[in-house]
Amino acid sequence: MTFQPVDLLGWAATVVLILTLGRQIHKQHQADSVEAVSTWLFIGQMTASVLFIAYSAMVGSTVFVVTNTLILITAITGQVLAVRRRRRKAAT
Repeated sequence: MTFQPVDLLGWAATVVLILTLGRQIHKQHQADSVEAVSTWLFIGQMTASVLFIAYSAMVGSTVFVVTNTLILITAITGQVLAVRRRRRKAAT
């Protein structure tokens, strides 16, 4: 793996994107309602992330392998939190 100065742009974009997604997950987790959270959005996001991880690995882009892996983790986290919230709401 060779680090190029231009990679700093990719890593900066990764940090901004992950912070943004993390904030959204936190906001979603704090919300009273999960009705607006689409399971299909998460399924699509997870599928796209897996495909982008494979593609990024094949073209040798470490920045995008890491970025898409982190995006996949945020999608899984968001889905787990939404499912837990729905179960808690259904139990009450």
